[in-house]
Parts: sequence; structure tokens; C-alpha cells
Amino acid sequence: MSRLLDRSPATEGPQHRAEAAPSLLTLLAQNLDRTALSRALAQRLGIPIVDDLSHRSPSVEFLEKIPISYARDKCILGLSGTGERMPVAVADLTDPDPMQIVSRLLSKPLTPLLASAADIAAAINAAYQQRTGQAQTFLERFDRSEVLKEINQLPDREDLLDVASRAPVIKLVNLVLFEAVQARASDVHVQPYEQSLFVRLRIDGVLYDSFELPKSLQDEVISRIKVMGHMNIAEKRLPQDGRATVQAGDRAIDLRIATLPTTFGERAVIRLLDKGERLYTAVELGMEDRTLDRFRRLITSEHGIVLVTGPTGSGKTTTLYAALREIDSKRHNIITLEDPVEYRLPGISQTQISDKKGMTFASGLRSVLRQDPDIIMVGEIRDRDTAVMAIQSALTGHLVFSTLHTNDAASAITRLLDLGIEPYLLASSVIGVLAQRLVRRLCPQCAGGKESAARGCEACRGTGFRGRIGIFELLAVDERIREQIQNRAAAADIKAAAVAGEMQTLREDGTTKVRRGVTSIEEVLRVTMEDA
Repeated sequence: MSRLLDRSPATEGPQHRAEAAPSLLTLLAQNLDRTALSRALAQRLGIPIVDDLSHRSPSVEFLEKIPISYARDKCILGLSGTGERMPVAVADLTDPDPMQIVSRLLSKPLTPLLASAADIAAAINAAYQQRTGQAQTFLERFDRSEVLKEINQLPDREDLLDVASRAPVIKLVNLVLFEAVQARASDVHVQPYEQSLFVRLRIDGVLYDSFELPKSLQDEVISRIKVMGHMNIAEKRLPQDGRATVQAGDRAIDLRIATLPTTFGERAVIRLLDKGERLYTAVELGMEDRTLDRFRRLITSEHGIVLVTGPTGSGKTTTLYAALREIDSKRHNIITLEDPVEYRLPGISQTQISDKKGMTFASGLRSVLRQDPDIIMVGEIRDRDTAVMAIQSALTGHLVFSTLHTNDAASAITRLLDLGIEPYLLASSVIGVLAQRLVRRLCPQCAGGKESAARGCEACRGTGFRGRIGIFELLAVDERIREQIQNRAAAADIKAAAVAGEMQTLREDGTTKVRRGVTSIEEVLRVTMEDA
């Protein structure tokens, strides 16, 4: 700072533009804040002021050598350049220490550029998030002898981008999780075999081998994952569950961790939930117009049960959230019972189920009914007690949303009958069942229009697919279906009656999306059964 204050116009060369600018002592006397003073200093010293960093590429060398925690704290980011000096965006010109420290760490001179703190913070997050392929590169030069004390040290919230100063195994696990976030993976599998340890990522519903870890690191890697989930690292004979929250730049990621003993050691599966990921609207789910119109009529009914069915990971909760977002929460008292609460919904009371504490769906539903609800979402109907309470709620004037694990819409009816629900109660309470699956979308970068071919490119990691969309089968319960229910008809008969009433099956809906070039026929065949 002293050198900046002492700098005279004579040393600034012919480009000095400060004759009209006030002296620095005058600026200090005016008690300007740091932002205003930094801007005045930039004008006085001819330092460029950058209003937009989005078109400037970050320096790879800076990202590799400067931890994100330091870059954020000092609001400083190195940019790519062609000369000997590295351009560096800073927000505070009154403190020269960060520039000097970065210059020493990089062993090169720097050229300052002034930018706003908000722009630099956004550019830092974007720059550190763009790094991919680091885990495999790190493995290639891994030195096991470096694994020392930090294996059991964990701050309250780990930052996946801050890896430069971490111990090797901590750094490795962070990089694995970070690459999973970058790949939009929903799950990370750390799977031991006799002579190897594989990391597999589930992307768009499909598992891929990502890379292989040294077998000798198995215990350290699993222990580190356990520490993150606040689990017992000494217990290796019993399954354990844990939870953690990590940062990936400006994104908070919830981790649900489960370990399981196997023949070749413990395996771990980590479910990733991006808390910053936006919720879908009903329009974005992928329903055809006719199905969407019928679904909207169901979810705006005064009372009854609307069920969403499908296997685990088919997007049932996402659909229910989209349905709740369609409803005016200011005019209705909406309460949910969930296990777990995956995303926060504004204006809606959400309750976490806990079997360990005696808070089941059935007992929770009894309590919810005393809260004068208009609409209730029950995360899942798992047993007869929950089914009975849901039906009683619907028959007493409430609209109830819930899910079941069945293969198609008609099977939801027979599943409830199998739980011991009387047919006349089902016929009077259930107003609609939506069965769904998720199919992978053809990658927009490499798919050839409506030819429905998945070729593969860098954007889709060579798979030919990027993202997913729903296919749906909506069974609206009309008089014909009610009669089938009361007669305890088989699922096939109920489905035939619904198709006669113009219900589109899962496979038919998938075929429509194939014709529109959204997905491939192989994808539809993969997730659906042949229609009778």
C-alpha cells in the first residue's frame, strides 16, 4: 500500500491519466470505503477496471496451486494471459499482501485488474467447478506414504473444491465426489473386489465404471467416507447409515451414505442430493398434453387419493413435488410426511418420518389430521396401517398424494387389495393412479434430429444421452374402473378397461417420445414391459 501511495506521476509513464484525479491523500481524507478507494486507486494508477469476468478464462496454474479457500477469502483470481505477467482480478487494491503471496506461490509477476467482489466470487466458483478428470490424474501420481494424520479430521462442512491443502486420501475422496457432482451422478458406488476397488457412478439411472483405486487404499477410503457421515469407523461387521453436507462451489450437496460388509471388505454407496437443484414444474416432467390436462384435474380435486407408482428412482417424489407446486399454498393448508425430506417447498409444512423415534407414516398421518389440512402428501404407502389412514383421510374430505412400488398403474389397485383394503373403500377413495418411468434423453449435441440414434460425444461422456425425461401411464378412476375394483378384478383386466377408456400405456407414451426424437427405442424397451 505504501508503494502505491508513494507512486508519483513521473514513474507512471506517458500513459498516466491522473492529472484531473484527486491526490491519494485527498482520497484518504475523504474516508472512502475500500470499494470506492480501490476504484479511485485504479483510476489514479491506470489499473484496468473490468466490469465483466464471464468472458475471461481462469489460469489453470492458479487453480492448481491456490486453494479455493484462499481465493475466496482474499477475493482474488488469476486469469489466463499471453505475456510473462499473469493478469489477476482483485477487489481490494488497498491491501497488496494477497498479490505478493500469490506472486511468490506462482513464482511469477502479476498484473492487477480491478473487479467487483461479487463478480470475482462467481468467477471463482465457476472456475474451480470446471475442473474434471482430476481424480484419475491424482491416482496416477499417488504416494501412499503421504497418508498421515488428516484421515479423521473433518470440518462441519467439507468443501469439495478446496483440495490443494488436504491430505491425500481426503483429497482423493473429495475429487471423487466432485467429479460425481460434475457428471450429474445420483449415486457413487465404492465397490471392493478381491484384487481391486472400483468407483462406479450412476448417471441418468445407469451405472458406469468410473475409475479403479488401489486395493491398498480400501480401508482408508472407506474410513474417510465413514468419518464424513459421522459413522463408527471401528465397526466393520454391521451395515451403517450416515449423512453429511458438502460444498461444491456455491452449491450445497446432501450426502446419504450407506456401508455394507461384503466378502472382500466394506462397500459404500453415497446418494447425492443437490439442494440447489431447481424443482420441476408439471409441464417440465414430460407428460403429453392430454395426460397433463387429466393429471391437473386430478390434483385439483376436492378430495380423494392420487397415487404415483414406479420402482425406486423413477422420479415419483419429483412428480409429487411438481403437483404440490401447481396448488396455491396460500389458499390450502398443505402438509407432507416424507422419508427423507429431499427438497424444501415454500409455503408447505414438511415433516420428517423417523421409524427409530416411533414416527411412522401411519402415526404421523394421525397427527397431521389434527392440523386441519386440506392436502396431505404421504411419501409412501408401505403397509396396511398407512393405507387405511390414507383412505380414511380421503373419505373425510382431504386430498391425499402418495406413492407405491408397482410396475404399472393397474397393479396399484391390486396391491392395495392385497394389503387387506376393502374393495368398496378403494373404489370410493382412489381417483387416479399415475405410473411412470424415466428414460434417458438423446444428447442434443450429437443426436441427429429425429433419427433417435445415440452416437456419443464429450458433452454426454460418450453415452449418447444427457438428462432424463418421464414416460407416463395415467389411470383415471371412472365408473367402469370402480366396478372392476369392487369385483376384485385382476390387474390385467383393470388395465384393459382403462385402455378401452383411452389410457395411454407406458410403452405407448415412450413410443411417442421416440417418434419425436426425444429418446431411443432401446431406452423405452429397457424400462417398460410389453403391453398385453
